[in-house]
Amino acid sequence: MNNAIFKFERPKNEPILGYEPCSKERVALEKELKTLSESIMDIPLIIGGKEIRTGNTGKVVMPHNHSHVLANYHLASEKEVNMAIETALEAHKTWSNTSWVERLSITVKAAELISKKYRALMNAATMLGQSKSVYQAEIDCVCESVDFLRFNAHYISEIYNQQPLSDSGVINRLEYRPLEGFIFSVTPFNFTAIASNLNMAPILMGNVMVWKPATTSILSNYILMKIFKEAGLPDGVLNFIPGKGSTIGNQVFAHPMLAGVHFTGSTETFNHFWKTVANNLGNYRSYPKMIGETGGKDFIFMHPSAGIDEVATAAVRGAFEYQGQKCSAASRAYIPKSAWPKVKERMVEMLSTIKIGDPTDYTNFMNAVIDEASFTNIMDYIKKAKDAGGEIIFGGIGDKTQGFFVQPTVILTSDPHSITMEEEIFGPVLTIYVYDDKDFEKTLEICDKTSPYALTGAIFSTDRDALNTACRVLRYAAGNFYFNDKPTGAVVGQQPFGGSRASGTNDKSGGPLNLFRWTNPRTIKENLNPPTDYRYPFMSDAKCK
Repeated sequence: MNNAIFKFERPKNEPILGYEPCSKERVALEKELKTLSESIMDIPLIIGGKEIRTGNTGKVVMPHNHSHVLANYHLASEKEVNMAIETALEAHKTWSNTSWVERLSITVKAAELISKKYRALMNAATMLGQSKSVYQAEIDCVCESVDFLRFNAHYISEIYNQQPLSDSGVINRLEYRPLEGFIFSVTPFNFTAIASNLNMAPILMGNVMVWKPATTSILSNYILMKIFKEAGLPDGVLNFIPGKGSTIGNQVFAHPMLAGVHFTGSTETFNHFWKTVANNLGNYRSYPKMIGETGGKDFIFMHPSAGIDEVATAAVRGAFEYQGQKCSAASRAYIPKSAWPKVKERMVEMLSTIKIGDPTDYTNFMNAVIDEASFTNIMDYIKKAKDAGGEIIFGGIGDKTQGFFVQPTVILTSDPHSITMEEEIFGPVLTIYVYDDKDFEKTLEICDKTSPYALTGAIFSTDRDALNTACRVLRYAAGNFYFNDKPTGAVVGQQPFGGSRASGTNDKSGGPLNLFRWTNPRTIKENLNPPTDYRYPFMSDAKCK
């Protein structure tokens, strides 16, 4: 046995490649795009390392060309869900006792595979299956996935090194056990990196997983699963079971060995999970840990001192990159009356140059929203805003003939509590409220109380007092708060991500806090000189001389 004390040093963030015409990475990417576009992949369940095909299948299509089928995937029934749970629990016996250095070595190898061997394939799958531009795919499925794996290895080195004080005659130590049971992960369509991290963060801490991927991101998620297997992840530690949410959830939440839920998705779904767990508390071996990142109604707040170009650029990028399908996307903005005419002019000027279409056309800034349900929901919100008197400054048009395309839409409202200022839309819609310059602090208070969410927000100002005032008034309005920057684009190791209120449990993926949630610590005390008599000195009946 190698008894050396090992440490994973703090890594650097994975560099973002440029994909210029004729570059090496562009050539490799286009080869993979062609291969995936010209074939139909068959995606099975993977339980205990074995591929299982149920015959009950669904289709993976390109959101930007919904008649083009990329893959057929098999859906789990109750039988396969229970099989995945029991397989995970069996794997727990070995994986929970595997050296943490060995566990981390596997995941660091997975990072290396994503960074190099499978970079082009991961990007191609995310671009085609989730309709992301090459830049949005690169920063997500490659760079962020790699960063999560490498930084988490470093953070765990530091976590395991945190030990209690040992006094004279006593040795104290802290054992970082995994949770007792299995963890259920439910991953979203919009970030491939989240699908990786929601599984691999608990796995790094010695846990085992039952994974339900979003049906609209199954292509990239299946490739991830195969990469983890190639990296050496033992069979049964991670079990991949696409399927209907109710079918999977009914079995998972009824099982006594459910130890935790790692979730990213809607607030409504997470609330349902929490209530279900609460109703089943008497059935569980332990209290399941509920870790979730849910909705957002993220804001940009402009102080009169802020620059016009900076705010307009942040609004366009923050609201419309990846079609606004980021939980951190700017969805509401507060602009002072004195600045509004110029901000409006600059935004319209930028938006009029934006191209929308297929992500394989690299000149397109925006692509399609994920599916028809999303398209319909977004268009319904735009109609509601217009019916309530909102003014469409730009966009407001959708077309689902070939793909699910929605124009970048800017709505001007006179009501800071209008429906598109308060409710999450998850699409390319930004609603703007114009306030009187003298009402800066009053409007900050409105911003704080407008939405149930508290995920991200941004304040733009060149006045330090104004920045400090906004930071104070909006203290609980955002878990990630930005000075003079758009409210999207948190980087692993730099801005740990998460929010509270209706935005989740704020356990900060991309930092060590999330990892602490996946451990069940045990304190061990060893007495080197145990007593031999029950009596204490104070009990003596000796008299003072």
